[in-house]
Amino acid sequence: MEKLNICLVSLTIAPDTQDGAGKSFRGIFDYLRKQGHNVKLITGKWNNALNDPDIIQFDLIPRRFLWAPQFMLKAFKYINSYDFNIFHGNAPKGTLPIILSGKNKFITTIHDMGPFETSFTKIPLERYLIKLAVQRATMITTVSDFIKKEIKYFVPKADSDKIYIHYNGIEEKFKPYPKEAEKLKERLNIEGPVLLYIGRIAFYKGVDDIIAAYKIAKKEIPNLNLVIGGKPDFQMEKKYEEWKTKYKDIHFVGFVNEQVLPHYYSMGDVFITYSYASEGFGLTPIEAIACGTPVVCSSMAAYKEILQNNAIFVPPRNPSQLANEIVNLLRDESKKKALIEKAQSFIKRYTWDSVGKKLEKVYLKFLN
Repeated sequence: MEKLNICLVSLTIAPDTQDGAGKSFRGIFDYLRKQGHNVKLITGKWNNALNDPDIIQFDLIPRRFLWAPQFMLKAFKYINSYDFNIFHGNAPKGTLPIILSGKNKFITTIHDMGPFETSFTKIPLERYLIKLAVQRATMITTVSDFIKKEIKYFVPKADSDKIYIHYNGIEEKFKPYPKEAEKLKERLNIEGPVLLYIGRIAFYKGVDDIIAAYKIAKKEIPNLNLVIGGKPDFQMEKKYEEWKTKYKDIHFVGFVNEQVLPHYYSMGDVFITYSYASEGFGLTPIEAIACGTPVVCSSMAAYKEILQNNAIFVPPRNPSQLANEIVNLLRDESKKKALIEKAQSFIKRYTWDSVGKKLEKVYLKFLN
């Protein structure tokens, strides 16, 4: 395949942040560079400097709305200073600088349609940005068939022929680490089974329901533990601090470094992700399964499409039913083992070797 000059634009990127969209674009960046393409990635700096010459990180004020004019202006200047074959924006916020730069050919990735499904903000700006990105883009990639259908539903003018499904991929490092998991339990002073949630702590992620389910399940399994990893977004900062003060028995470990993330997954006896809105794929449950940990998650359409029959699904906003499924799974070792063994061959479709080749084909169609 010919070597391409590619500019990726993403407001967030792993391992500086742990949101699914940022992790997926880091995977794209790493895969493309590994294939020998000239790829640059424009992003913001939220937690850590990544010190990669091909990742252009802009210093931003990490406060709601204050980052926007800084990121847009700096990204605009960079985009107009260099020539690339392909401009690819990650979600509307990563696509807007490309639009503002006057590029009339570009790709956008839409991960979810959350602003249409729930009230993320009283200002309808998010919906407008999604519509703008969808209508202006030459091609659209999205992470599931479910989101492709949602794009057509919420943006009827969207051209189905320019929407391509491109699943997210997981890195090779996601595999079981039993020894490291035991050391991690010792360091955290944990004895007994572990429920695990790792991801963004946003209001729709159902973390409050996970906590409620844990409290119910703990009555049946007294030595049960709950570990919550990830940082709260702007809306959840106050609530997160309240949880840390109120629930002393819960391990709030904060930001989990990418290097030890597989160790956390390996430590869990059950991984839980329990969103009630706005999920387009479900990267963390795939990573958990790869590390040998069974998954219990909400019965959202995207999760069912991506995981198929390789997880236990629970209707969202139902902590008591979630608790019952947790207890039943922890008490049935053979069910846990069968769930994981069955999933191992299934998740191979989400390796970057498989996913990345499909993306390169999308790029070739874009150029032609």
